[in-house]
Amino acid sequence: MATQSTLIEELERVLVSGSDQQRDDMLSRITDLFLTDASRYSEAQIGLFDEVITKLASAIETKARAKLSIRLADVATAPAGVVRMLAFDDDIEVARPILKNSSRLNESDLIAIANAKGKSQQHLAAISERKSLSEAVTDVLVTRGDRQVVHSVARNKGARFSDAGFRTLVNRSSNDGALAVQIGTRRDLPRQHFLRLLEEASATVRSRLAAENPDAAATVEGVLSEVVGGIRTETRRISSHYADATAAIGKLKQEGRLGEAEVYQYARENRFEEATIALSLLSGVELDAIERALHDRGHEITLILSKLAGFSSTTAKALLLLKTADRGISAQDLDVALRTYEKLQVETARRVLSFYRTRLKGRGNQNFAAAG
Repeated sequence: MATQSTLIEELERVLVSGSDQQRDDMLSRITDLFLTDASRYSEAQIGLFDEVITKLASAIETKARAKLSIRLADVATAPAGVVRMLAFDDDIEVARPILKNSSRLNESDLIAIANAKGKSQQHLAAISERKSLSEAVTDVLVTRGDRQVVHSVARNKGARFSDAGFRTLVNRSSNDGALAVQIGTRRDLPRQHFLRLLEEASATVRSRLAAENPDAAATVEGVLSEVVGGIRTETRRISSHYADATAAIGKLKQEGRLGEAEVYQYARENRFEEATIALSLLSGVELDAIERALHDRGHEITLILSKLAGFSSTTAKALLLLKTADRGISAQDLDVALRTYEKLQVETARRVLSFYRTRLKGRGNQNFAAAG
């Protein structure tokens, strides 16, 4: 008890009238004491260290706080209050070790820091390098982060992305080939986002090649279209999720349990692979044509496929909302499309689909809208 009293008295004296060097020395001694048995302390004991270290850390210079940050960053039981104080520090040299490595920061801490106006892009970059990142955190990083931050989080294998997060990444990669490659090689990238990424990337490459050799623009167009078609087929072949979905939906079809209700549910739940496979089986149209239809800017082929499958306007609407999930659709455009659907005749749908498939084959699997 006498030793503890002496330490507390010395702490109070240093805080009130001690020099910077004395505060630094005191902080080093107390941190050493904590780290010696960090894994054995009770929550109450850690709380006491938290209070003492916070008081000292608030009264020391930036260099000393940065050293403290490095010492505590990898400690699983580090005092939570101190960790948060260091993480929220405006000086990146203080904040970086904690932001990158401390498991004591929770999701709400990371979101608050990433959203804080006073924090630099370096703060966001440090967060982007953590071993694991939740969807809520990456949503902020891909929206507020600069190019360095977005590249960093895109190549982080421990980062998880929401549907909106992937959509933002794809949007940001439209003029950034390196980012497109990073996104495209992620194993967790949903197929609908991969296909859209592929469309954007191929257009970028096409423009660059055509600019370098205008006389060969037409040849470039055809070659790239064939390459894109091959990549589409290959990614389906190697995707375990796609294989599982194909097997499950094929079984439903074989058992007579695949119908409009299943397609509607897949579309409502934004399950792109399942929706396209089911629509292909029910309409008798090859999968690549259906995937292209659900990525065309126009809505005509999606409506035609729905009509040939015998779907109601409710299911057709769900498919339109699925295909426009990345860019949205106005209520007016949706209303016009559904009114068109009500008037569409099955025989007309067959003729247009036949023309569409012919154009796909004849133009190297290009976009129907572009072919028209």
